[in-house]
Amino acid sequence: MIEYIIVALVGIICGFVNILAGSGSLITLPVLMSFGLTPHVANATNRIGILLQNMVGSASFAKQKVLPVKEGLMLAVPASIGSIVGALMAIDASEATIKWMIIALLILMIFLVIYSPEKWLKPPSGAPMQVRWYHYLIFTAIGFYGGFIQAGLGYFLLAALVLSIGNDLVTANSLKVFLAFILTIFALAIFFYNGQVNLPFGISLGIGNMVGGWLGAKYSVKWGPRVIRYFLLGMLLFSVTYMAIYQL
Repeated sequence: MIEYIIVALVGIICGFVNILAGSGSLITLPVLMSFGLTPHVANATNRIGILLQNMVGSASFAKQKVLPVKEGLMLAVPASIGSIVGALMAIDASEATIKWMIIALLILMIFLVIYSPEKWLKPPSGAPMQVRWYHYLIFTAIGFYGGFIQAGLGYFLLAALVLSIGNDLVTANSLKVFLAFILTIFALAIFFYNGQVNLPFGISLGIGNMVGGWLGAKYSVKWGPRVIRYFLLGMLLFSVTYMAIYQL
């Protein structure tokens, strides 16, 4: 019982981090594996929390009228196609591959957090907000990554939405949450069909993520990234240390 409570509490933290910054999955995956879930099952089970958290976050952003639904639906089509292909490939990937991908992403995100993401997430001056044909290729590739591993997806979505399309950070953050919600629906369905989801842990994580997602959407404008970045850095360092010691 205590493990489900811990997972729910971690879900609150990571749901908040995911909405405000991203990469919360790089914390939840090691936690799920610490309770005996294989990398495959942890990767699949984590999607329940992601789905519920982004559902709540999307609804909150829509209520605040900062979510451009039309643009989101346009980009959701290629992202969802990529997600389906990525999830299908993740089913047959070796556990060693998934473990090393998680560790590599943990290390990569530590450097990105230290570097300060807001420095490279500033939209080009005067850049028009317009979706072009090559953006569909970009978001298909990002969707593939999201379907395969999910962790760190938020940073890739933000980078594409800001640097490539030209959205401001507030709009890009709302679109990031919406796109993650849509593409996770398809990936989770595939993992469910293949029996890789641990439902009790997934529900516990989902409850926590929904609370964290609601709080993240509510305070995203008020707080900004600075406090979250320092907190996220500490959690990432903890996670990569745990993975290196106990999962290899």
